[in-house]
Amino acid sequence: MRSIGELARVSGLTISALRFYDRSGVLVPALVDPSTGYRWYADDQVAPARLVAGLRRVGMPLAEIAAAVRHRAEPAMVGRLLDGHLRRLEDGLADARRELSRVRALIDPEENPMTTRLVLSRVDLAAALDAVRFAVGADPALPMLSAVLFDADNDGVRLIATDRYRLAVSWVPGRVDGPGTRALAPVALVDRIRALLDTDAPEALLRLDGASVSVSVADDEVSDTVLPYDSPDYGRLLRGPGADGPTYRIEVDVPALRVALAGATPALVRHEGIDMPVTVLGLDDAGGLRVLDGEAPADPGAVRVGVNGRYLLDALDAAGGGQLVLELDGPIAPLAVRRPDDADAFSLLMPIRL
Repeated sequence: MRSIGELARVSGLTISALRFYDRSGVLVPALVDPSTGYRWYADDQVAPARLVAGLRRVGMPLAEIAAAVRHRAEPAMVGRLLDGHLRRLEDGLADARRELSRVRALIDPEENPMTTRLVLSRVDLAAALDAVRFAVGADPALPMLSAVLFDADNDGVRLIATDRYRLAVSWVPGRVDGPGTRALAPVALVDRIRALLDTDAPEALLRLDGASVSVSVADDEVSDTVLPYDSPDYGRLLRGPGADGPTYRIEVDVPALRVALAGATPALVRHEGIDMPVTVLGLDDAGGLRVLDGEAPADPGAVRVGVNGRYLLDALDAAGGGQLVLELDGPIAPLAVRRPDDADAFSLLMPIRL
């Protein structure tokens, strides 16, 4: 047996950290002296303690550290946890770089910001705009949502729109010259860009300079200043419930789903004193998607997810195609609508508690 001090020395954890992980149930001592409360650890707890120390140093959340310790004999499982955390760290670093660039511009307004230029397929850019335009907000109290976020990276640009109740994401690959940057393009400019793309030219040039967004196609160009607001943290949603994989991933025939939506009776959910119609989705006996009758008694063991039916139809329209994939991850997680051939374009619909 090893004392708590000895385990601290060989593992790299402090004594206070070992006490914390004991209270959290992550690394419980093999023996606690009933009279003194002193903790003793077995030799085979050295390796788990070193694992905890390493994961603690890279900032892994407590729940995931606990999962890694529980599944340390399953390398594939722990590997998925490590990969997910690494993606979060990489996303956070990219976010920090963009934010620090914005802060530098605030400190020195006279500094000429670098311009990021992206050469994109005109057809792909038009399709990406069509895939997110429906989710742009229209609440005058939230002007930062009346926009599309252009999030440029080293190999393309991601487009994001949200009105808080739904979020749409699309991706356009391209040739990029310049640093990663973000810009909130007002919806009026987005619509002008989309109109500009109704041409036969093969490519479009997108320019982001921190203060404006412009798109050129052949000899025509539209541009405008960006909105002076912080962009919504869409990454937090994408890394939320279901980020490591949905509970149910269901291929659906869109025409059949539309017929089912038209024929189903919505549930009525009381919200702020008003009965709001809610479309209820569930699973059939074969694991396929069902549109449930909102007036029927609920099976307590059945999967049921409530969404705004009109928003679901908007998402189906934006995604297009006869076949789509819906991802369900329980009644309080967003419903995802995806094209089966494009992992980078999808919509999230916020659930309505039934």
